[in-house]
Amino acid sequence: MTQTLLPESSLLAQYGPREAMEYDVVIVGGGPAGLAAAIRLKQLAAEQNHEVSVCILEKGGELGAHILSGAVMDPQALTELLPDWKELGAPLNTPVSEDRFLFLTESKAYKTPNFLLPACFQNHGNYVVSLANVVRWLGQQAEALGVEVFPGFPAAEILYNEDGSVKGVATGNMGIDRAGQPTAAFQLGMELHAKYTLFAEGSRGHLGKQLMEKFNLNQDKAPQTYGIGIKELWEIDPALHQAGLVIHTAGWPLKNDTYGGSFLYHLENNQVAVGYVVGLGYANPYLSPFEEFQRYKTHPEISKFFKGGKRISYGARAITAGGLQSLPKLVFGGGALIGCEAGFLNGSRIKGSHAAIKSGMLAADAAFTALAAGRQYDELSAYPAAFEQSWLHEELHVARNFKPWMSKGLYTGSIMFGIDQLLLRGKAPWTLRNTHADHECLRPAAAFQPIAYPKPDNVLTFDRLSSVFISNTNHAEDQPIHLTLKDPAVPVQVNLAEYAGPEARYCPAAVYEFIKDEAGADKLQINAQNCVHCKTCDIKDPTQNIVWVTPEGGGGPNYPNM
Repeated sequence: MTQTLLPESSLLAQYGPREAMEYDVVIVGGGPAGLAAAIRLKQLAAEQNHEVSVCILEKGGELGAHILSGAVMDPQALTELLPDWKELGAPLNTPVSEDRFLFLTESKAYKTPNFLLPACFQNHGNYVVSLANVVRWLGQQAEALGVEVFPGFPAAEILYNEDGSVKGVATGNMGIDRAGQPTAAFQLGMELHAKYTLFAEGSRGHLGKQLMEKFNLNQDKAPQTYGIGIKELWEIDPALHQAGLVIHTAGWPLKNDTYGGSFLYHLENNQVAVGYVVGLGYANPYLSPFEEFQRYKTHPEISKFFKGGKRISYGARAITAGGLQSLPKLVFGGGALIGCEAGFLNGSRIKGSHAAIKSGMLAADAAFTALAAGRQYDELSAYPAAFEQSWLHEELHVARNFKPWMSKGLYTGSIMFGIDQLLLRGKAPWTLRNTHADHECLRPAAAFQPIAYPKPDNVLTFDRLSSVFISNTNHAEDQPIHLTLKDPAVPVQVNLAEYAGPEARYCPAAVYEFIKDEAGADKLQINAQNCVHCKTCDIKDPTQNIVWVTPEGGGGPNYPNM
């Protein structure tokens, strides 16, 4: 069905004006970065007796509903934010007890001696966590301090002042049908105005992408690169469980020229988080990250943990992995980018939550100083200046060559990054740069052979649809499709013809499939109700024809403890 959405101006003329709420700071996104920023603002307000009004907009139905991460958490930033987090009951319950790093072949595993592991792969002092649960706990701390949190209200539009600075955001309209017309349940979105707006949407944020283009925030920066992380949560046999065991692998099933690797983390309560990360700069359009993950679980060194176990949850999320050289300019008139919206993840450590928290705190410090001085809508230049003097900048500088080296292949990358870290301690006199955006790396299908993936056994390996089912993903069926196409002809005429329809493989949720219409011609069917909001399509589409926009509030996955 062709969508004929009424323009916002028409809706405003008919139903407007939109109601507006005023705040000192509006934060878009209720993840670790957004919540840390909100908490820090309220802490400073209490310390200096200067009231600051703060609200958070979260597109998920509740805080944590859209949060997915490995996760092994470095508590450094959390300790800075809330020094008494243990007494406050933060759900960091499982300290890392053992690190294993394995290089896999199809049938064997070779363990790297721990004394040869770079510091980035050593996790002593860190915790295996459910980041979704950590976020829910952070939300409780924020609300106790007076932060207003609005879950189920995605920020759909950026509002600007006449001078071009950011004025705030507007939430999406509710009650629009699939044809783009208002229904009897129509409700106009609301405007939230702020002196400063912090954007913390996570990797490949919908509004962050617009801000980067409008303010040219990527000028002179290396192209950003991403990975897709696919994860399952299992409950396993207690006899096979080792609380705090952390296993990372590289190698099989991916070929040596494709960046990727796995994680397997033993949490509390006999639960194991298992996942696979595939760099989205891969060239072969027949590659399926989801199928590679399923195949990885069949390795004898991995499958042994799942005997008698039960898969209880599934999800996927893009990861911003370009590193320090790909960080955009962080500030613009009236706002800033924080967390994975900007790309603070340390790819070598496979950790981003501590970086997200720290970046949120640094931005909050700058915003509070500006508010206390009576300023508004200007650039918070103190934020990037403080970042450059922080331990976070030093950590990312040490890791800066990880992704560029690993993009050169598993063996070359491992050797050279090992030299970089073990011999040079991250202080090499050179800085490598990523040279291509991920969508530019996909090559025509004619250069490759299709990959024959094994069928799922529904015990250890599964298909996409049964996986999406346990992600608790739901969207109102009659709402407009939020996976929009700039040109509806491109998927068949270009992507299918030249690249064998890669969207049917890179999507981990069976959103895209090529089918025949009544006349026997190929067409792309978009099953938007399956979308887990991973953003892979927005990143990897070779023609950049797919644009992810916000669906109606509360839609998407509902992760219990991912």
